[in-house]
Amino acid sequence: MRVYDASGLRNLALVGHSGAGKTQLTSAILYDAHMVNRFGQVDEGTTVTDFDEEEIARKHTLSASLAYAEWNRHKINLIDTPGIGNFLSDTRAALRVADAALVVVDAVAGVMVSTEKVWAVAEELGLPRLIVLNRLDRDRASLARSLESLREACSRTVIPIQLPIGEEHDFRGVIDLVSMRALTFETTGSGGFTEGEVPAALREAAEGARTALIEMVAEADERLMETFFEAGTLTQDELVSGLRAATLAGRIYPLVCTSATLNIGIQPLLDATLAYLPSPAEHPLRASSGGGETTRTASEREPAAIFVWKTIADPFAGRITMFRVVSGALKSDTTVYNKTREHEERIGHLELLEGKTPAPVPEMKAGDIGAVAKLRDTLTADTLGDRHDPVTFPPIKFPEPVLAYAIEPRSRGDEEKISSAMHRLEEEDPTIHYSRDAQTKELLLAGQGQLHIEVTVAKLKRRFGVEVNLKPPHIPYRETITAATEAHGRHKKQTGGHGQFGDCKIRVQPLPRGSDFEFVDDIFGGSIPRQFIPAVEKGIQDARQRGYLAGYPMVDFRVSLFDGSFHAVDSNELSFKMAGSLAFKDAMSRARPTLLEPVMDVEVYAPSDYAGDLMGDLNGRRGRISGMDTRGATTIIKAKVPMAEMLSYEQFLTSATSARGSYHMELSHYEEVPAHLQTKIIAAAKAEREGVEVEEA
Repeated sequence: MRVYDASGLRNLALVGHSGAGKTQLTSAILYDAHMVNRFGQVDEGTTVTDFDEEEIARKHTLSASLAYAEWNRHKINLIDTPGIGNFLSDTRAALRVADAALVVVDAVAGVMVSTEKVWAVAEELGLPRLIVLNRLDRDRASLARSLESLREACSRTVIPIQLPIGEEHDFRGVIDLVSMRALTFETTGSGGFTEGEVPAALREAAEGARTALIEMVAEADERLMETFFEAGTLTQDELVSGLRAATLAGRIYPLVCTSATLNIGIQPLLDATLAYLPSPAEHPLRASSGGGETTRTASEREPAAIFVWKTIADPFAGRITMFRVVSGALKSDTTVYNKTREHEERIGHLELLEGKTPAPVPEMKAGDIGAVAKLRDTLTADTLGDRHDPVTFPPIKFPEPVLAYAIEPRSRGDEEKISSAMHRLEEEDPTIHYSRDAQTKELLLAGQGQLHIEVTVAKLKRRFGVEVNLKPPHIPYRETITAATEAHGRHKKQTGGHGQFGDCKIRVQPLPRGSDFEFVDDIFGGSIPRQFIPAVEKGIQDARQRGYLAGYPMVDFRVSLFDGSFHAVDSNELSFKMAGSLAFKDAMSRARPTLLEPVMDVEVYAPSDYAGDLMGDLNGRRGRISGMDTRGATTIIKAKVPMAEMLSYEQFLTSATSARGSYHMELSHYEEVPAHLQTKIIAAAKAEREGVEVEEA
């Protein structure tokens, strides 16, 4: 495998809604580029990038994976990403190291919720995008309807650079609007095609589409606009260069047509990625230097800078670190400096990944993406490189877990094995969280949703040989206060020797939602020595984490420590920590505490025939409908619904729509639980705690 410099590379993330065909498209690319001998199929579990047993069983990508293809003396790095909402954090991480996105859209369903979300991330990162309209061989596939959906949901400047030859079962090729040539493919899946004149029946439509393309390219550039007005058209060279410039600038989003399952349109797609999408040298990545924002270009003349975008916990190879060499070069068997953790890291054998298959390389140059095994301490989002180079890369923002299940080992004595395995899985997936509930002593596994947690449990069993049972999910309620008050806490204990004495007075007041907790030191005159003030805060922190009403963390309030007293001999940190805890409990007795529940932003996609029933059901779940859109035959319902009401929604939606509906939810905010429900929640929490205490006794 030759080593490519930045100008010979393309780094592409394949993104889009689940089921649009990203993995099958990757498989077709690898086959047509002669990187593999077999045309892998998702339905058969033989694709290169869906190699995990859980992905093969579910026929869905659950984790971003890397592959590469050599095409026309270029190396194209392909990152196949998940489209299921629970796993989009991996997609966001992949987009951080890509130079462009291939947005894969189902020609039947059009733009779906995950398509919109990844489009927004690409927009935020300033990534050029090429749209791949896939599955044009399916029943009810439509370029016109999909184009309308894209222009409505994504951008008005989405423009086809190809037209399909036939649609649905008759789809057999594409018309290239730039060259005005027809490419007719074999129906055997070999990828072979013949090039010829545009069919007479499609010539008028092709000429009209080409004129629209030329006009949009001209509008994106003042110089080309003048040429267009003077000549009435653009030359072939002007069209190609103008389209490339407009695509790189994000003014135009070209659309190509494919069927990945039939291997139609894949080679023209590869040509388009080289013609219209940037190399790493043309797309500097955002960086930080000395506290300010900057960019770093993929140049070997710059100091070495490496960004880690993903970690894999492999039970045999250990930790596998996936990275991009942003600048400089990286060689096997060298030492680099981890700027995030401030220590040196030994780089072993560099590898290119073709799915799960590694290919060793001696060196990787600026712009390339690869992997290395068994780094000691390096984790996702770390920056490696030259110790004296101030450039680092912004951390990846991973969403907080939204749902927690209690887990228990099936075999006695497996608890330690669970802890070790979960630590490694947390390194791989920062959106899961493993902890022990201090109140109930239960082991909790939190993630982005039920599917996310089920997949994590499957990894525990398959990779680490640990089997667990899942118990009903825990809703992450919170507690807060609704009134300001003052409180007093005094801890006094006399023993044979030195006693214990701590005394403090606090004010508590509510804060706006999302403020969490503030501690203010208002002590004047030395009524509490400075060294004991952190102990008071620690006592309050510990007490608020245990809650007051139902054992849930107390949030959105401020504590001001304004007075107290101490004893020259008997006062110590423990005494003031106890005093802080007692002051907190005293305050809660008068601050009118209340329960908060997580409210989710929910988007439901379903055929329009089901809209009325689905809206009625959401209303019955205490949901508030915030909007409804219609795209073709699909209705999108947007609502805010308490998480507690959404635990069984997946099963309901599947049943109510005959599996034709889908939904996505993410945390919106916390709000107060209705009073009649608070009583039930507090009683249940109390009974659970008492049950644990009885069991322990």
